[in-house]
Amino acid sequence: MLSSVLFVGLLHLAACSSDEKPAEPVKPAEPAEPAGPPKLDKATLEAAAENVALVPSPAEMQKALDKAGIATGLSSMVSDRALKMDIENKDVIAVRTGVAMADALLTVKDAPPEKLTARLATVKAGMTALGGGADIAATIDDINARVTNNSVSREDLVKELDEMHGAIIPEIKFEAGERAVPLIQAGSWLEGSNLVSAAIVAANNTTAGTELLRQPQVADYFLKYVEVEGAGKAPDEVLKQLHGTLTKLKEIASKPTLSIDDVKEVKSQTDAVLALL
Repeated sequence: MLSSVLFVGLLHLAACSSDEKPAEPVKPAEPAEPAGPPKLDKATLEAAAENVALVPSPAEMQKALDKAGIATGLSSMVSDRALKMDIENKDVIAVRTGVAMADALLTVKDAPPEKLTARLATVKAGMTALGGGADIAATIDDINARVTNNSVSREDLVKELDEMHGAIIPEIKFEAGERAVPLIQAGSWLEGSNLVSAAIVAANNTTAGTELLRQPQVADYFLKYVEVEGAGKAPDEVLKQLHGTLTKLKEIASKPTLSIDDVKEVKSQTDAVLALL
C-alpha cells in the first residue's frame, strides 16, 4: 500500500545514526574498546542538539501557544483518524506515536477529558508496542485516572506531562533503540505543524505564523536525509513526493515573515502526508 510505503519511507529517511543525535547521554565505552569516542566540544554538541530538538517540551509548547494567542481551540482541530499500534512495523508505530503525542500535548489545556485520556491512551499503546517500560504505562494510567476524576488542574497537568516527556525519550531510546527517537519526533513535528497552522488560519494571525512556523532547520533536517541517504529505502515516486513536500516547507519557513497563504500551504502540505497514516 502506498500509505505504508510512504510512511515507512518517511520514517526511514527521518532516522539518523547515533553520531547525529548526541542530545541524550551515551553509555560509557566497554572496557574492551581500545579508545573511547572522540571528545566533542560545546559548539559541536549544541549544533547537533539543534537537529534533534524537533519537539519542545509541553511547558515550552504551551508558553509559545499562549504567547501567540492560540493555546485554546486546538483540540477541535485534531483529526479523528484511528492510529493503530497493533502492527508489525515499528517505524510506522513510532511515527504514529509521535502524532499521538502532539495531539495530546498540544491540546492539554482545552481538550475534553474523554478526548485527552483517549489521546494519552494512544501514546501509551504506541510506547508499549515500541518496548517502553512499565513506568511509562503506569504514569499515563495515573494521569488518565486523575483527568477522569477531575482531580488535577490543566496547569498542573502541563507540568506532569513535561516531566513525563523528559523521561520518555531516554527510556524509548534505551528500550526500542536509537532509531525510534527521530521517528517519534518526525510524527510530532508533522502533526504539530498541521494543528498549529490550522489554528493560525482560523485566527487569521499572521504574527503567530511567523513566530511558530519559521523553523527551516527542521525541514532541512529531514530533507538532507532524503537527498543523501534516501535512495533505496523507498520507491522513487515516494521520494519525489516527500522531497517536494519538505522542499516546500523549508522554502516557506525560510521567509522573513509568513502570510496567511503561506500558513495555508503548510497545512495543505502536512495534510497530504498525514493523510497517508
